[in-house]
Amino acid sequence: MKIFNTLTGRKEEFVPLTPNKVGIYACGVTVYDHCHIGHARSAIVFDVITRYLRYKGFDVKYVRNFTDIDDKIINRAREEGITWDAVAAKYTGEYYKDMDMLGVGRADVEPKATEHIAEMINIIKGLIDKGYAYEAEGNVYFSVDRFSEYGKLSKRNREEMIAGARVEVDERKINPLDFALWKRSKEGEPSRESPWGPGRPGWHIECTAMSIKHLGETFDIHGGGADLLFPHHENEIAQSEAYTGKPFARYWVHNGFITIDREKMSKSLGNFFTIKEVLDKFDPEVVRFFLLSTHYRSPIEFSDEQLREAESSIDRYYSTVIRVEDFIERANNLKDELSNAGKIFENRLISFRQNFEQAMDDDFNTALALGHVFELIRETNRFLDKRPSGLKDGELLLKTGELLSEAGNILNIFNKTPREWYLSLMKLKNIGITEKDISEKISERQGARKHKNWNLADAIRKELEDKGIILEDKKDRTDWKVMAG
Repeated sequence: MKIFNTLTGRKEEFVPLTPNKVGIYACGVTVYDHCHIGHARSAIVFDVITRYLRYKGFDVKYVRNFTDIDDKIINRAREEGITWDAVAAKYTGEYYKDMDMLGVGRADVEPKATEHIAEMINIIKGLIDKGYAYEAEGNVYFSVDRFSEYGKLSKRNREEMIAGARVEVDERKINPLDFALWKRSKEGEPSRESPWGPGRPGWHIECTAMSIKHLGETFDIHGGGADLLFPHHENEIAQSEAYTGKPFARYWVHNGFITIDREKMSKSLGNFFTIKEVLDKFDPEVVRFFLLSTHYRSPIEFSDEQLREAESSIDRYYSTVIRVEDFIERANNLKDELSNAGKIFENRLISFRQNFEQAMDDDFNTALALGHVFELIRETNRFLDKRPSGLKDGELLLKTGELLSEAGNILNIFNKTPREWYLSLMKLKNIGITEKDISEKISERQGARKHKNWNLADAIRKELEDKGIILEDKKDRTDWKVMAG
């Protein structure tokens, strides 16, 4: 297995610090607002990475934090007329609702910044004692000039770092790039006691304290969105390695941006869609598929058109499931043999798991892995088109279902029955007709066909089609589906 390491700028063989055990720390959200689709990408990426590592047999400890005290939280508390901790609790709850909808599992440990103030203070004390930090008027700053490798992650020069950090003029700093480890509280702001007076921790020190406490001074994978690479992760490395004298994270993993009209999606630019807004229009499996259909390090251009294409792709899976189920239903009447078409299809199955794993082993390439999934779906439909006639053909199709479910479990898609999928589409597309209505229309149409009233039968089909319902006539029944895409 190879992982692209941002620190070295290349793919590297993944060798955990401890055999068969993996420690992962992913930077979570600041809980002051509803999450947007960019947050969903990072959460889903690390959810799948964790799932795949466990599938491969690793004992994974996954840590994802919450920043529950911050200037943004304090400002939102003023806007909403509630306390800062009420804001944090409110939007932590909203985060869980969004992630549950998207099928993002809980991390093994989900620490909050406010629960680790003592650990942060101890680390800051240690950095001061070692000469890496200094106190100024109740604030404590990390001195980047004292850490000779500052910039090794982002690989930026001094001018780029100053621009990237959006450094504000602060005469208390020795160097404009020095960053706050402890911030003196202003009047009316929440504060904790410290050796430097009342205040609260800076943003970057939180993750150092929480990752060291829950994973140790050196651990395997540290990740987050590409927007965190500088200054957040750069500062984490500096303060952590200055404090411990040891390497911090061994592999740095960063997911790419989501863009709209080729511009990064962000709240500061106002060009974002919340997860709730997107899920009002599209099934969660569609959103996961869309986000996983591009390699995690590459940017994704977000649009309704792209999501509709993802919806059509997911629909191909469920349509294939229906075809397979139809074949299995009549498999008892088939000969106990493998057809010639089955012999060809069997060879396709043999290579699927290997191809899927090779894709995922190559820096978690979900885009290529999904390509293999849909190639198998295409091969399955080609096989069914040849009207296989053997009982063992049915066994092959059962095996196909198992392989697709296995891949789906890793990516956490394909979790519905076809009926659940189409009911979800009905609701999201506001079709204005119920499942009962459809059944009644099908019965009416069957009666019309029985009496050879073809005009009425065609009119009913057209009526339903205009509402987005497609009828499929089979030997002994008529099924329905919702038009996807």
